Amino acid sequence: MLVMGGIIGAGIFVNPAEVARHVSTPLLIVGVWVAGGLVALAASFVYAELAARRPEVGGQYAYLRDAYGPMPAFLYGWALLLVIQSGGMAAVAITFARYFLELAPLPVAEGAVAVITLAVLTVINCLGVRSGSNVQSGLMVLKIAAILALVLLGWWFAPATPALVAAAPASSNGIAAIGAALTPVMFAYGGWQTASFVAGEMRDPQRDLARGLLMGVAGVVILYTAVAFVCVHVLGPAGLGASTTPASDVIRLALGSRGATLIALGIAISTLGFLSQGMLTAPRVYFAMAEDGLFFKSVAKVHPVTRVPVVAIVLQGLAAAAIALSGTYGQILSYVVSVDFIFFGLTGAALFVFRRRFPDQPLFFKVPLHPFTTGLFVAACAVVVMATVWTSPVNSLIGYTILIAGVPACLYWQSKNRGALG
Repeated sequence: MLVMGGIIGAGIFVNPAEVARHVSTPLLIVGVWVAGGLVALAASFVYAELAARRPEVGGQYAYLRDAYGPMPAFLYGWALLLVIQSGGMAAVAITFARYFLELAPLPVAEGAVAVITLAVLTVINCLGVRSGSNVQSGLMVLKIAAILALVLLGWWFAPATPALVAAAPASSNGIAAIGAALTPVMFAYGGWQTASFVAGEMRDPQRDLARGLLMGVAGVVILYTAVAFVCVHVLGPAGLGASTTPASDVIRLALGSRGATLIALGIAISTLGFLSQGMLTAPRVYFAMAEDGLFFKSVAKVHPVTRVPVVAIVLQGLAAAAIALSGTYGQILSYVVSVDFIFFGLTGAALFVFRRRFPDQPLFFKVPLHPFTTGLFVAACAVVVMATVWTSPVNSLIGYTILIAGVPACLYWQSKNRGALG
């Protein structure tokens, strides 16, 4: 359950429709979710060994710093603040907005609802109001319950659409289209980097962590694939691609408007909790950067009363609000994934570096079938990046421009540190 909780987010309630806008046959719509799950499983193994080798504060930042030096690590933290974390928050906020507007069809744009939501949650988190572990566990159960309800009710009570057997144009199902479809799939599977956090609670991590990762990720793959199958079974490829809230649309056909309202309510509540909790994850990286002298210490500084990094949370909230207003949900995914998966690939490749440098390091966990498993993950990251750039060059270029702007910023901080030492 802990592994599944680290992966299952809000994307599964929207991203099947994004996939159907790139590929238009049921086999491909479902198949890319299976392929993405295999990549997620390989990634979880890689990150588990990295966590065993480098258990420092900062996680991925620490892996990149120790493998390649301060510049790539700084660029990761820079992109996390301005692209990856803030963009992910914007995407989740838009997901909430879509299902909220299903419940309350107000005459406002989903972007406006997303910005208001981000503003309210930013203030709440700055005040130090946090939900307890029981609340988070309850939200996780609610999220899985919504997925199971969508799958079971959609399968048993909703009629299959005749569009399921309609032929799709071949031009929409080529290699580039499949690669583009992986963008929303891999965004939904994101979270494998948190799966290794359960290692400290295991008696035999080498055996139990591999088993837990395999079972947890396999469970997510089954759930996600089932959601994709039911959505395309009920709505058809064209109907799914035209939907903004596929879960509500499926349940509306199964149980009517009251059922659609109930599932929209469950999704909205669980998404809101997921977004609120996610606001506090990235500041660990900013803290590690500040400790290395590569960032404003005020960004990582915690408030003496509330014990939360107020500046970091506010910066994230402002960036996320700007992104939420800047484009569509699909454009935001491209903006985030085109940058995020560069660093995922570099982090995966860091395992080759550490294995070469420390061949005899005692570990409680090693990646099964390395180097094939690790190589698969790194290659998959490269494919996702290239496909995202090919299909969304403008949004990718915006992300890369922000990323490159981090180079002079890093050089500034490095020269400032040398001056302080001198």
